Amino acid sequence: MYQLISPQTIFQYFGDDDKEMLQEMIQIILDSNLQDLKNMEDLYASKDWGMIKKRCHKAKPSMSYIGAIQTRKILESIESDLESSQGKFSELKDHINIIEKELHTFLESL
Repeated sequence: MYQLISPQTIFQYFGDDDKEMLQEMIQIILDSNLQDLKNMEDLYASKDWGMIKKRCHKAKPSMSYIGAIQTRKILESIESDLESSQGKFSELKDHINIIEKELHTFLESL
């Protein structure tokens, strides 16, 4: 059912006994980390490699928390070769769209 996230991993990190806290944590990832990553177009346009690296680095733990290991690897790849990462950023945007849908589906299932 899920292509990139893992409900089992989410429950492992956040527990399954406090649904409200779990929903809040997922919402923070949706509103903060994923939005920051989606909005990196301008950073690429201005070649702000430092900020791109910072946003990718900040988002890596969240990807682990939701079980999106493939996406975490993309972030690591971008971090390791910033100036040649435009193609990986395009792949990242595709992942973000999928993750957003999957997290919303996950939230609805709680």
